[in-house]
This record gives sequence, structure tokens and C-alpha cells, in this order.
Amino acid sequence: MSTQIAHQSLLLDVVAAGNRLVAVGERGHIIYSDDQGSTWTQASVPVSVTLTAVHFPTDTQGWAVGHGGIILHSTDSGTTWAKQFDGNLANQQVIDQAEERVAKIEQELESAPEDQQADIEFQLEEAQFGLEDAQFDAETGPSKPLLDVWFANELKGFAVGAYGFFFATDDGGKNWYNVSSRIDNQDRFHLNAISEVVGGSLFVVGEAGNIFRSNDIGDTWERVDSPYEGSFFGVNGTGNVNEVLVFGLRGNLYRSIDLGASWTRINTGNEATLIAAGQGDDGIVTVVGNSGIVLVSGNAGESFQAVVRENRQALSAVHLLENGNFLLVGEHGVDISGPTGRNL
Repeated sequence: MSTQIAHQSLLLDVVAAGNRLVAVGERGHIIYSDDQGSTWTQASVPVSVTLTAVHFPTDTQGWAVGHGGIILHSTDSGTTWAKQFDGNLANQQVIDQAEERVAKIEQELESAPEDQQADIEFQLEEAQFGLEDAQFDAETGPSKPLLDVWFANELKGFAVGAYGFFFATDDGGKNWYNVSSRIDNQDRFHLNAISEVVGGSLFVVGEAGNIFRSNDIGDTWERVDSPYEGSFFGVNGTGNVNEVLVFGLRGNLYRSIDLGASWTRINTGNEATLIAAGQGDDGIVTVVGNSGIVLVSGNAGESFQAVVRENRQALSAVHLLENGNFLLVGEHGVDISGPTGRNL
């Protein structure tokens, strides 16, 4: 629905589409600004569910994801949007894949030597439980949110979400397909964020300290040893080749300069949950989160200065503006701060 206060309502992500800024949030709100966040226009959107993330691989082509397994697509820099995918289609794909796995294991069991049958029977039992879970989820309806989206170009992209949702497209979203089997996530932990770092590697982070990395644009994935067992809500590059930051609960923030082979814990001086990051030039990295926390680094994440904003309202995303200020979105909608995170 059209409203004059979409820019003052809960917003969960903001990105650049060329010279335009596009933000998404509750009630299907998508807003855009052509003047670096001074004024905003509400886009035409076909859904009213909460939208959690948005990504533009080109100036004009963009995708947004959200609750109900929704995936939206824009071809005009975020002015108008169309639905490509939803949770009903997602649930059916998960069921189809689970049925294929059960059938495959049943075939293996028929021809397996007697000394291998016990192990295969156990695998079959697990696969059957997985199928039953998928069928139950479908009966509940499109209840699982997608939490992040990333595209390499106007054709190839990924969407990740709750309970291990992991979908991919190779044709600009005309077809989306379940690729959850590409990662080692049998317990279906939530996948909270996906991002590319300088050098080309992709990272996915999620619940229970899970970190996955791909060095071939998402075709194959490997688990990365995690420095933390709690949930990560964000992952971001530092601007330097092969460097990555992961962050989440209780102010936990870790930095790697070798694609996750080793990690260094960064002292944030605060236990507020960290949600998202923004990256600028000259080593500027900003991380934001709950309770109005803004962390600013001038040395590519080696250290941070912390500011807790006066209103202490949660921040969901940050974008570094051309003039060095920060565009912040979150519980209060849109706000602009100076380069330290404090109010202008």
C-alpha cells in the first residue's frame, strides 16, 4: 500500500543501483532516492510481506527477497517490481528433492552387500524423516523467510534463508531451483547472509557459527572452520583481496585475511548484536546493529571505534554516501549520520 511514511518505517536493507539508492522493509515497502537519501519515493510492489534484503548487480537489474519465500525482480532501477518466486514453489522444490533422495537410497539398498545395508538403512531413515518434514512444512504454507540475496550478474544469483533455504538461478530468475544439497547443512540451520569479497570468493554465514565458502561463484561450497559457535548475521569484505569479516550475536566480530583459514577476534567494546556492514574507499568499513551501535574502521577492519547513537534504535544496514556520511536504515526508517556514526 502507498504511504507517505515508508521512509520512517522499519527498513532492513539499502543498496546502490547506479546513482540511485534503494531500501526495502516491512509491509512490502521499497523506496528509492536519487539525491543521496535526502528525499524518497515509494516503488510499485506486488506484495505486502516484510522484505529483508535487496541487491543490484547492475544499475537497472535488481532483486529483493523476504518473508513467505518471496523473490521480486526490478528492471528499472527499483521503480517497479514483479514477483518471480514464493514459498509455495520453494516448499514444493524441497519436497521434490527429498523424494529423489529417498528413491535413490532405496535403489542403493536393493543392490547393497549385506555388510553395508545397516548404514544405508540409517541413511534411508534420515531421508524419510527429511521428506516428512518437508511435507509438513508445505502443509503449513509459505512460512519461511528468505534473508539475503546476491547476484554475480544479471543472470546468476542466489537467495538464502531460514531452515537452510538456498536457491539459485542461472537465467535472471525465470527459474529458481533448490541448491541446499551443495552445502553441508543437514540440520537445516538458518542461512542469514551471503556476500562476495574482493578476490571473487563467496561466503554464506548463519546460525550456530556456520560459515561456507565458494571459490567458483557458487557452483561448489566448502565448510570453513568457525571461530564462534553462536549465530552470525552478517558477512562482508574489507576492501582488500581475500579479506572477510563475519559478525553476529553479542558483538562478536572476526576478521580473516586468508579467506577464513584463520581468524582474529576484533574487540568491539560492546555486546550489541551486529547485523550488517558497509564498505567504502581507503579502508573505511562500518558495521551496525542493535541498540544503535555503529562501528567505524579506517584500517580495513583491523580495529573499530564504537558509537552508540542517542536513540538506541536498531540498525539493519548502512551505506557509505559519496560525501563520506553514512546512510543508516533500521527500526526508525532512514537516517543520515556523519562519518563517525553520530547525528549530523
